[in-house]
Amino acid sequence: MSNNDEIIKSSWQRCQRYGLEQSSKPELHRLDQNDRNSLDEEYRKLIQTTSTEVLPYYENILSNTQCLIMLTDNQGHVLNSWGDKRFLASSQKSIFEKGIDWSEIKNGTNAIGTALACGSAVQVQRDDHFLKANRFMIGSAAPIYDVNRTLLGVLDISSDAYLPQSHTLGMVKLMSQCIENRLIISTFGDDYFLLTFNTNIDNLDSQWTGIIVFNDEGTIISANKRAEVLLCYDLALTNIVDIIDIPLQKIKTKISNLPFSFKVLNKYNMHGFIKAPIQADIQAVDFRTNKPSTYDADIIPLEKFGFGDEKISRCIEQAERIIDKDIPILIYGETGVGKEVFVKGLHKSSQRKNHQLIAVNCAAIPSDLVESELFGYEKGAFTGASTKGAIGFIRKAHKGTLFLDEIGEMPLGVQSRLLRVLQERKVTPLGSTESYHVDIKLISATNRSLKQDIESGLFRQDLYYRVSGLNIELPPLRERTDKKQLFHQINALYSSNSSTEKLSTEIVELFYQHPWPGNIRQLVSVIKIAQAMADNKTIEKKHLPDDFFEDLKENKAKTNKNIDTIEQFTPVNNNSADQAELLQVYNEYNGNISKTAKALAISRNTLYKRLKEIGIR
Repeated sequence: MSNNDEIIKSSWQRCQRYGLEQSSKPELHRLDQNDRNSLDEEYRKLIQTTSTEVLPYYENILSNTQCLIMLTDNQGHVLNSWGDKRFLASSQKSIFEKGIDWSEIKNGTNAIGTALACGSAVQVQRDDHFLKANRFMIGSAAPIYDVNRTLLGVLDISSDAYLPQSHTLGMVKLMSQCIENRLIISTFGDDYFLLTFNTNIDNLDSQWTGIIVFNDEGTIISANKRAEVLLCYDLALTNIVDIIDIPLQKIKTKISNLPFSFKVLNKYNMHGFIKAPIQADIQAVDFRTNKPSTYDADIIPLEKFGFGDEKISRCIEQAERIIDKDIPILIYGETGVGKEVFVKGLHKSSQRKNHQLIAVNCAAIPSDLVESELFGYEKGAFTGASTKGAIGFIRKAHKGTLFLDEIGEMPLGVQSRLLRVLQERKVTPLGSTESYHVDIKLISATNRSLKQDIESGLFRQDLYYRVSGLNIELPPLRERTDKKQLFHQINALYSSNSSTEKLSTEIVELFYQHPWPGNIRQLVSVIKIAQAMADNKTIEKKHLPDDFFEDLKENKAKTNKNIDTIEQFTPVNNNSADQAELLQVYNEYNGNISKTAKALAISRNTLYKRLKEIGIR
């Protein structure tokens, strides 16, 4: 039985477990317009790369056949399609529209859903489809992985024509590899060295060439899958001189795009060429102007993170003083206040900016995988472990910055191992006796009180004092004094029309009244949706989503209730003004004792006493 047959067999077994029957009708589950707009934004780079940089190379071949090419996200939702729909009956065309879910659980065995489920290329013949309703077509699909080897989506070619099947499957594999290569080049090509290589000099323009990305020090920071297949070697964070028998300086000074021969790992003969990073034009020094920004387009510089808010300015000032010192940073803040954006800007302003920032969301990793993901593992260390092993997030951050988001969610057992790594600056992968030195800048973040977690036994006290060198708190959006500038800045950031970069007075006023429970993340979402609804015209009230007004309504009702509370507890005596102020601040902070006491510049005990006097506590 071939590997493809095994994949189909396993898929049918899954379909039976899902409770599907062969006579079941395909489930036309389609995302709503807002979700489709969000997918377009999230996968813009993938869609654009596929459409403009990959498909044109295969247009002549594909134009001679009746086939439809579909691109989906990593959940099986159609992002876009190209090609000929004439082979489809009128009743079938709707299942190929944008936003349709092609996962196995919805549509049974099919090329897209099955490629997602098994993580490899697959071909599904007519009768291979679990649902009889889908047996009018043949599908060939291959997964697409991003530069971090994370499953990004699937490319599919579907047809009812009897094409040479090996030809179609081979083509979709080639196209998906081409997309992956273009993503690597577009992500790293401007700032790092690229080595393109193959076993034959005549095949250097093939999509099946290996690509290795390395920095100025020679550290390999990325590579495509083909590179590791050609070399049979785990390239992660090794140095290019350990792979190629040429000194680093000579590699870096090779003429761009000029082929040369070399030996790799002292045993394989290869041919390749180097593409050097883009260097800025040489300019005369002009002391009248500031040094031009060198920040990446998708990173917000620290000086643009705030617009005059005192708390934000203090956070930036403190963090900049500490970032290049061997002192950990712990960031507090509600969900959505921009902790990761702040860390990216901080890393980019540090001396470690030429090395990796590795961001790890401790809450997003299953608890039984946190240890292996953080510390890495040797091959065969546990059931299901990769045959190559894994380097782990901490070692990936060597000489760079390790950002542990939601660190309070880390299991206690993992906390113990992390503490030892921070003390010894050495990592021992699971299943190994060898330790590896690590040089990292540690930044952690949480939206909960770690001190309370310590009292509850959920967080180790000794680890707390290892991660909390400088503690800073990013304020929620509702408390920021630079909200107006922030509203306009974020609107301009996502606007594609210069005439709509400014928000109207009406919209700004509505934004001011909103409580923003989701903070800046919610603000970005609301603006992106409103801009999509406004179709590049000025945002009006009717363009804002319904849940925006629901939050607004709830906040107004809450404010009215607080006013009633103040009136009810306003005593008639000489201290009534002071007590009214106390109640106003108390209600403003929703009864939070710590924040109220801090705002009134009194102790918590004094606040409790005064509240008790007026009958609240």
